[in-house]
Amino acid sequence: MKIKNNIYWVGKKDWELRKFHGDEYSTHKGSSYNSYLIREDKTVLIDTIWQPYAKEYVRDLSKIIDLNQIDYVIANHAEIDHSGALPELMRHIPEVPIYCTKKGIDSLKGHHHLDWNFQVVKTGDRLSLGAKELVFIEAPMLHWPDSMFCYLTGDNVLFSNDAFGQHYAAEFLYNDQVDQAELRHESTKYYANILTPFSRLVTKKIKEVLSFGLPVDMICTSHGVIWRDNPTQIIEQYLAWADDYQENQITVIYDTMWEGTRQMAERIAQGMKAADKTVRIKVYNLSKTDKNDVVTEVFKSKMILVGSPTINNGILVSVAGFLEMIKGLKFKNKKAAAFGSYGWGGEAVKIINERLESAGFELMNEGIKAKWNPDEENIQRCLQFGNALVT
Repeated sequence: MKIKNNIYWVGKKDWELRKFHGDEYSTHKGSSYNSYLIREDKTVLIDTIWQPYAKEYVRDLSKIIDLNQIDYVIANHAEIDHSGALPELMRHIPEVPIYCTKKGIDSLKGHHHLDWNFQVVKTGDRLSLGAKELVFIEAPMLHWPDSMFCYLTGDNVLFSNDAFGQHYAAEFLYNDQVDQAELRHESTKYYANILTPFSRLVTKKIKEVLSFGLPVDMICTSHGVIWRDNPTQIIEQYLAWADDYQENQITVIYDTMWEGTRQMAERIAQGMKAADKTVRIKVYNLSKTDKNDVVTEVFKSKMILVGSPTINNGILVSVAGFLEMIKGLKFKNKKAAAFGSYGWGGEAVKIINERLESAGFELMNEGIKAKWNPDEENIQRCLQFGNALVT
């Protein structure tokens, strides 16, 4: 599909995908693996697609171009969803040079155990396609060490790799053609779950790219839509997200055994809402809610509350795993509190507090716990606890 002048989308839409990175990322809306073909005086292929579709990809590519006409291959990123079809492709054109970062060679060899005609590029290097050039921009840790962008002069197109993307399969290719609420949600979820730990690097890299003064008419991502309508809107949004983002939202997260901790969660939320009707309150049971969707809500929140009953002198596995997950995401400028029910030990609140602190959250207080299912006295304590958090 032609997307601009001599630039073609030759990727794959994966409507069936529901999990990504093993079981680490939920893809309710599927995804796409965006590969691009540029046919100037020289012909360039930018990235391939995920390995399960490699033969299909090469077969379809060969229907629109003689593979021997490909002069260069660009590997913006070595992760398998980008480079998975490279072995099948390079089996047909083994001598064609692959342009990537130095770290990209290490990663590509580590994944595929093949030694191709690698050409190392650094920020500012250029590759002539005739009247136009590809300009390379290293982007380490956005989100892998090998990552890079490339920019096509003349057409003013930024091929942004994983930045500015979404795991989102849609009927249309462009940002102005799809459901805007879906696009906003999937873009936010993608940033929250994948790029949050690298927010400082996001800000630095965007400012570096902007300093080059390159006009950007289109941003071609590796997943999801192509940004053609006001493409810089997503750049501006990334700068906002990278700046310790939060909305006027508090999210209550818990798991429960015999409903005691659930009752506490609901009463605490009720107390907060009674005290401040302007704040958005969301409540999630971790055993019944997709963890990546909850992470997205944590990303948007100014405060979270985390609850678990005490079990075996510890906390429920679902809560422990989630706390470990958000620790790795390195959220900044967010407050937190803990709660939980217990029968005899009551260590859960202390453990949650310790893990929240180690994850970088500012504790509002020591938390609250209630023995067994909360009685009327403890229900009132939970209401007051919630009330005090927002007043």
